Amino acid sequence: MFDRLEDLLIRYEEVMGELQEPDVANDPERFKKLMKEQSDLAPIVEAYKEYRQCKQSVEDSLAMLEEESDEEMRELAKEELNDSKARIEELEREMRILLLPKDPNDEKNVIVEIRAGAGGDEAALFAAEIYRMYAHYAESRRWKTEMISLNENGIGGFKECVFMISGQGAFSRLKYESGVHRVQRVPETESGGRIHTSTITVAIMPEAEEVDVALDMNDCKFDVFRASGNGGQCVNTTDSAVRLTHIPTGIVISCQDEKSQLKNKDKALKVLRARLYEMELARQHDAEAEARKSQVGTGDRSEKIRTYNFPQGRVTDHRIKLTLHKLDAILGGDLDEVIDSLIAADQSAKLAKMGDK
Repeated sequence: MFDRLEDLLIRYEEVMGELQEPDVANDPERFKKLMKEQSDLAPIVEAYKEYRQCKQSVEDSLAMLEEESDEEMRELAKEELNDSKARIEELEREMRILLLPKDPNDEKNVIVEIRAGAGGDEAALFAAEIYRMYAHYAESRRWKTEMISLNENGIGGFKECVFMISGQGAFSRLKYESGVHRVQRVPETESGGRIHTSTITVAIMPEAEEVDVALDMNDCKFDVFRASGNGGQCVNTTDSAVRLTHIPTGIVISCQDEKSQLKNKDKALKVLRARLYEMELARQHDAEAEARKSQVGTGDRSEKIRTYNFPQGRVTDHRIKLTLHKLDAILGGDLDEVIDSLIAADQSAKLAKMGDK
C-alpha cells in the first residue's frame, strides 16, 4: 500500500508542476484533465502527508521519553504519542478506503424510474411520495431535477415516473436506492383501519453518454402521438409526444413532457441509453458473482431493500439492518444518514474482501 501511496504523491507533485506551466491554460482539454486528476489525487495525498507527519510525531515523542527527565514534559510526550498513534489507525483505514477501486459511474447524473407495484392506488400514491423524497434530497444537495415521463392515476398518484437528477456525484449517492421499497400504513380509503402493505420499484441508472453505448439508430422506431394532460399550449393539439421502440430488446419508452417533439425524442434516447447501459452493467456484474455478493445491493430491482412503516414512524433498511424512527424527515428528503450508512457498509465489505485476498 505504501509503495503505491509514494507513487501517487510523486504523480500529484508532477500534476501540480504541470498546472504551473504558463502554456497549460492555452490547452483547455489538457487543463481540464489535469484539474480532474489533481482533484482525484488530493484527498489521498493529503491523508498520506498527515500520516507521515503523525509517524514523525510518534518518533519524536518516543525520543523525548528516552531523553526527558522532567515529569511534566514526559506526560506531554505520552499524550502526544497516544494521540498520534490513534490518528495513524484512523488514517490507515481512511487511506485504504480512498485506495478502493472507484466506480467509473460515480460522478455521473442519474436517471430514476419509479413504478407502482402491488397495492393499486395506494402504491401509486406512495410512488409519488418517493419521487418527492428524491426531489427534496436533490434540492438539498443543489442538484437539478428534470421530469422525463410521468403517468398519473388521477388522484395524485404516479403509476410510473421517470426523471433525471443532474449534479456532481449523484450516482455515487443514489446508486444504493435501486430495489423494492415497501410501505405499511392505513390507506385513507380503508374504513376498518387495517394496515395495508404496498410496494413500488425504484431503478437508479447512470446517465449513459454516446461513447458508453453503441446505439444503432436503425434499431430505433419512433412513433409520434398527441400528448394527453391538463391542457395548455401544444397539449392535445399537436403530435409532440414520442414513443421510442428499441427493436432488438423490445424496450418501449414514451415521453410527452416537453412541448417539442425533438426534445421528447432526445429525452427518450437518454432513457434508452441508460437502460441499455444498465443491462450491460448487469451482465458484467453477473459475470463477477462473487464481487456482487460483497456489495450492498446496488441495482437489483427485485430486491426488497427498505420498509417505511407509518404506524411506528420508522424506516428500516433491510440490507444493513438499520432502523431509524424519523419517517417524516426521511420522506422530506433527509436521506444522508441512510445513504452514509450504506456507503460505510459497502466500503467495509470491500475492505474485508481485499483482506481475504
